[in-house]
Formats: sequence, C-alpha cells, structure tokens
Amino acid sequence: MSKRDYYEVLGISKGATAEEIKKGYRKKAKELHPDRNADNPDAESQFKEANEAYDVLKDPEKKAAYDRYGHAAFDGGMGGHPGAGGGYRGGNGDFASAFSDVFDDLFGDFMGGRGGGGRPRAQRGNDLRYNLGISLEEAYTGSQKTIRVPTAVACGSCDGTGAEGGSEPVTCPTCSGMGKVRAQQGFFTVERTCPTCNGNGQIIKNPCKVCHGAGRVEKEKSLSVNIPAGVETGTRIRLAGEGEAGMRGGPTGDLYIFIEVAEHSLFQRDGATLFCRVPVSMVDAALGGDVEVPTIDGGRSRVRIPEGSQSGRQMRLRGKGMPALRGGGQGDMLIELQVETPVKLTARQKELLAEFQEESAENNPNTSRFFSAVKGFWDSMKG
Repeated sequence: MSKRDYYEVLGISKGATAEEIKKGYRKKAKELHPDRNADNPDAESQFKEANEAYDVLKDPEKKAAYDRYGHAAFDGGMGGHPGAGGGYRGGNGDFASAFSDVFDDLFGDFMGGRGGGGRPRAQRGNDLRYNLGISLEEAYTGSQKTIRVPTAVACGSCDGTGAEGGSEPVTCPTCSGMGKVRAQQGFFTVERTCPTCNGNGQIIKNPCKVCHGAGRVEKEKSLSVNIPAGVETGTRIRLAGEGEAGMRGGPTGDLYIFIEVAEHSLFQRDGATLFCRVPVSMVDAALGGDVEVPTIDGGRSRVRIPEGSQSGRQMRLRGKGMPALRGGGQGDMLIELQVETPVKLTARQKELLAEFQEESAENNPNTSRFFSAVKGFWDSMKG
C-alpha cells in the first residue's frame, strides 16, 4: 500500500512554515489520539502516520530530502544519497521525538494543563499579608483605617514590560519561546526549565534601567481599609489586586489583612457576648439596690441588684454585647457581681457590725453554736 503525502497527512500546504507544520501536527494529533478514539480502530494507525509525517517535516534536512525525492528518500532506494536522511527509521516514525514537541499542548487539553505553543506565560504577583491591630471599641463600631504596605508595583518607566524605551522582549533563542528545554534519552524525553530565560520564554536584550528588567519596583503603598462592625481576632479581609505586581506585566496578587482585637480592661469577649465583673457593696448585696455598669458603646446602664445577692451571681443585659459580623443582630452582656468586704472601718462601723453579728447569732442558733465553737478553739490555743 502506497504512503500518503506527508503534507496531505498533516493537512497543510507544501510551502508551510515550521510553525504551520507544528500547528498542523498538533491538530491532527489531538484529533487522532487513541484516547479520544476508542471506537475508531483506524485511529492508532492514522496517529502513527501523523507522527511519521511530522518527524520528517519538522527537520529541515529531512524535509528538504522529502521535498526533492518524496518517500524514496527514506525507503533505502536512494542508497544513502546525501541529504536523503540515511538511518531514518521508517514505519511508525520517531514517536518520542515527534510527540514530545506537542506533549504540553495535548495534555493541556486532555487534563486541564497549560498549553501556549511557545507564547510567554505571565507570572502572577505574590499575595501579601498585613496584621492589623484594633481596639474592642473599634471592633464594636467598625472603622476606617489607613495602612502603609511595602510591596512591589509595576515599573512606571517601562510600564511593567522590563524593557527600556518601549522595546519589546524577544523570543529566547535557547528554548524558542517554550520556557523549557528537552534532552532525548532513548524513548524518554527529559525536560527542565530553560536556563537562559528562567522559564519565561522571552529575554530582554535592553532591560529597563529602573527595574533592571524585572518590570516592577519596591514601593510603599497607602491604602484605606474598611473594617466592618463585629470583627474578631483572626477575621480576614481581602483587598483584591493590592498585592505584589506580577513579573513583566503579569497580574497583581491580593492583600490579606488579618485582624487582631486587643484585650480590654473591663470587658471579656466570647463571640457576640461580652462579660463584665461589677463590684457591689455588702450593703447593696444584702439589702438590694441599683448599680450603674459601663457598656461597650461608651454609655452606662442601671441594673437592679436583688437583695441577698451573692458573689458570682450573673445578670444579663439584652442587646448590650457585640454586633454579629454577618447580620445576626446584637449580642448580650453578662455582668457578674463581686460583693466587696469593707475595709478601714471606723469605730462606729465596727460597733454596728458587732451588733449585727450578735443579732445574727440570736436569730440563728446554728450560727451561735458555730461562733461559740470557734471561740472555744482559740481560747484553748491561747492556754
């Protein structure tokens, strides 16, 4: 069976350029790949035919021999004619050599990877982190903060291209714009980042004198940050596009602001709930009374203390806590009573407390016996 014309196999004209030959093969390889043609028994042989055609036409010497002698240049009939490509393996073609040239393109489509056909790849800038400390009052009301962030911005001298005077980057001669180089080791191909362009696919012959070809410079930016009411320590605020500029015109990264709420001298926080310890006198705790307590909004609330209240008793003030960050209303404030024991008593105050103690002992026989036992213990110790 006679072989088909290689140009016909790849669907290209005889005067096709190297780039057109590669595109033609890429299209055919994707169309005929066996993984995409499980129901077509002829796909594998056609795929190998396309590999064979591309392996010849991509090589200038083999292409010249084929253009002059046709298939006879490679079937041994030329007797090793100069330029005839003696030693070329016919049949299925050099699959490893041909297929490796479009490996990234094919598997970029099959598995969602990146293709590009040698086009330069933009490098996205790094994301940045900024730790911002605020007070509990600022977390309660929300606030507007101005911060200064050291970052990398696009170079104004070269508009981020990295090239001086409006000149354009040129295709890297080492990797032909692919950003990587390959070395053939038998059937396998070893691939590594191009050492000349560091994977960019392009080089700058005339780098910008300001950024030295990087396309960006270090600068401190002043930014306004809106802090919503209800934020807590660990809350993250994202400012899109305020991170580092990308290399040579690549997209800018983001800035992430992490909130840290300072501890408060009066209030402790648990989500939207606030806790506050309130000192009350022994008299108010015993007889009941009113006490004013501070609130996080800067005001004061009057609270009624029930008579006979003990230390540790908690009372709830509805709606006096922190606002919920995502629209869940207002939290409560819990106050905890701390009954204070009076100190530095006057003689009259001591006299009154002694009378109170006697009255208490008379009204409560158990208490009287307790104090009698304590007095007997101390008398025995003195003896």
